[in-house]
Amino acid sequence: MKASSLSFQAAILIVLVGMVWGIVMAVSQDHSSMPAHAHLNLLGWVSLFLFGIFYHLHPAIDRSRAALAQVCIWIAATLVLTFGVALVHGGHEIGDPIAGIGSIVVFGDMVLFGWLVRRTMHAGRVTRPSIVPAE
Repeated sequence: MKASSLSFQAAILIVLVGMVWGIVMAVSQDHSSMPAHAHLNLLGWVSLFLFGIFYHLHPAIDRSRAALAQVCIWIAATLVLTFGVALVHGGHEIGDPIAGIGSIVVFGDMVLFGWLVRRTMHAGRVTRPSIVPAE
């Protein structure tokens, strides 16, 4: 599986969960889990979709194990972080270390993504197709 495909599929699934969660909060008029809901939507929907666009635009890296690992780690860490934040805002102190672990993993995974972007941009100078006028 390509990293872009996984990113897009996971982003859609996560945004649907986030939307249902938002509807449940609205219907119940209990918005106490809003910070966790926001983390899920930002990290799960927005970030994953942006990763998918980047990987789709760079097919060589899209097929790499490093890119696929980056997306898998991001998905797992986002779920852990969101769960931890939900626990914290639900009054459960155990959520703090869970959210902390998720945050550290998300940060480390963003460093990995940054490294992949940098590596891709340097390689892109060599492999970028040149523009040749039609004859």
